[in-house]
Amino acid sequence: MPGGPLSPWRHLPNAITLLRILLVPPIGWAILAREPRLALGLVALAGFTDGLDGFLARRCGWQSRLGGILDAAADKLLLVTCFVLLALTGLAPWWLAALVCVRDAVISTGALAWRLLIGPLQPEPSLVSKACTLLQIVYLLGILAGSAGWRLAAMSPLAWLVAALCLASGADYVWRWSRRARAALR
Repeated sequence: MPGGPLSPWRHLPNAITLLRILLVPPIGWAILAREPRLALGLVALAGFTDGLDGFLARRCGWQSRLGGILDAAADKLLLVTCFVLLALTGLAPWWLAALVCVRDAVISTGALAWRLLIGPLQPEPSLVSKACTLLQIVYLLGILAGSAGWRLAAMSPLAWLVAALCLASGADYVWRWSRRARAALR
């Protein structure tokens, strides 16, 4: 596969990200229909595409502003949908679903405020944010695997770790982007 920013393949990461967005409705249906094996497979595929699109974009120099925005939107749509629906079905705790939603609402509101007050935004996820997303996906996979009948260790400690990373990641975003906003508005 030829690389470089002018390659005809340069839109592949965005196409993979769009696939992740298109997976959200079938994942939601599978969760609500209590089809944990199907939901597990689809979430695993979505998690794989999350890693693949970023790897291809970085490795081949196919990063774009649109790709960064689509990737962030796809992650938020997937994770919020899954956590809320798993909480609705009693498979995940409501407090954790609420924390995931609040974190993403804070980040999205900050991004919108940046766009309105300062200008175009180039998403730059931090290491703690990437770790948070990864751990959320691992947690979802664990919950769905347990629901599908796999014997797993207790998910409660992992839930607390997800919560801690959500809080750390949210605080990191607020701190980093608040500093940048103050500097940009001076």
